Amino acid sequence: MKIISYDCFSGISGDMNLGAMIDLGIDKSYLINELHKLNLKGWELIVQKDQRHGITGTKVTVKQTRHEHAHRYLSDIEKIINDSSLDDKTKELSRKIFMKIATAEASVHGISIEKVHFHEVGAVDSIVDVVGAAICFNALKVDGVHVSPVELGSGFVNCDHGKLPVPAPATAEIIKDIPVKKGGVDFEATTPTGAAILAALGTDFSADRPLKIEKTAYGVGQKDHPDVPNLLRVFLGETIAGSESGHDSLHLECNIDDMNPEFVEYISDRLFKAGASDVFFSNIIMKKGRPGIVLNVICETELADSVKTIIFTESTSLGIRTFPFRKDTLVRKFETIQTIYGDVTVKRSFYKEKEVSCKPEYEECKKIATEKGIPVKEVYNNIMAMLVHK
Repeated sequence: MKIISYDCFSGISGDMNLGAMIDLGIDKSYLINELHKLNLKGWELIVQKDQRHGITGTKVTVKQTRHEHAHRYLSDIEKIINDSSLDDKTKELSRKIFMKIATAEASVHGISIEKVHFHEVGAVDSIVDVVGAAICFNALKVDGVHVSPVELGSGFVNCDHGKLPVPAPATAEIIKDIPVKKGGVDFEATTPTGAAILAALGTDFSADRPLKIEKTAYGVGQKDHPDVPNLLRVFLGETIAGSESGHDSLHLECNIDDMNPEFVEYISDRLFKAGASDVFFSNIIMKKGRPGIVLNVICETELADSVKTIIFTESTSLGIRTFPFRKDTLVRKFETIQTIYGDVTVKRSFYKEKEVSCKPEYEECKKIATEKGIPVKEVYNNIMAMLVHK
C-alpha cells in the first residue's frame, strides 16, 4: 500500500501541511490553478525554501491581498466549495475536514452545527489551507495515512474568543482519540485546521508501523524555536508486504421499520461523505410481521461519533449496535498506464505479494465515456483487455 506518514514532532498547521505536500512533489502551479477553481478573491500563495535548525523544507504562506471581515457559517463555506469547479472527490474531502471543525466548535460552544460561526477558520487563508490539503491528498493517490503522536504545544493563544489555553478547545475536541504529546514547545503547535486534516485523513495512528520510505519532505512553520525545529515531516512510502493486511474497524447497525424509504439514499450519501467505508441495507421482517430494514455501516473507529450522529439525527432509529472487528484487506497499488484513451489510473491488488486483480478506476472510465459519448462498459472492457495482454 502507498502511504503518507505524518511525523508531527512539532505539531501541524494548515500552511505547514501545504509546505510539506509541495516539498513532497506536488507542483506549485497545479495547486494554485486548482485553488483558483474556488473563485475566492483576495489571496496569494507564497512558496519559498526555508530552514529550521539547518534542515531545508518548503514554507507556504497564504497572504491575503485585501482585508475581509467575513465571518462565515458552515453553510457559507460549503456553498463556496459546492459552487466551485473542483472535482467531486476534492469537494467531498474538503467538506469532511470542515465538518470536523464545525462539529468540534458546536460541542465546545454548546450549539448546533448550523449555528457555528467561523472566525479564524472561516477566513480566506484557512479555506485555502483546507481545500489545498484535499487537492494535494487526492493528487498523491495514496492508500492510507499514518500519523505519529501529535505535539500540541503549551501556553496560551489569542483568538476572537479571547486568550485560550493550548491546545485551543476546538483542537482538543478534534484531536480526541488521536495519540498526542504536550509541552514539547511553548506555543500553539497544532491548530484546529491542522488537527482536522489529520482527523479526516488519518487511517492508522499506531506507532512504529513498518514502512519502506521513498521520499521525505518538510513543511516549514512560521515560528523559529531555539530547541525544536518548527517543521512538519512527512514520509511517502509503501508498507512492507504482509505487514498491513488488516486493521481494527467498526460495524454499526440498527433496525428501522417506521421511516420513509425515500430517506435511505440521502442517509447513505451523508454517511459516505462522512468517511464510511461501506453502507448497505438489508430487508427484514420485524415484530408483528412488519417489514423493516437493517442499516449497516462499516467505518474506522475514529469516525464512530460522526456516524452515530448522522444515524440518530437523519433516521428514525432509537438505538445502534456497535461491533468492533478486524478488517483484512489486500495490499493495493495505484499506477498510471497509457491506453487508447490516454493516461488512466489502474488499481493492482496483492495477496501475499502475488497480484490477484487489476482494474481501471471506475470514475476515470466514466469520465472518458461521458467525454467521448460511448458506453462506459466499452471503455472498461477495452482497458481490461489491454491489461490482460500486457
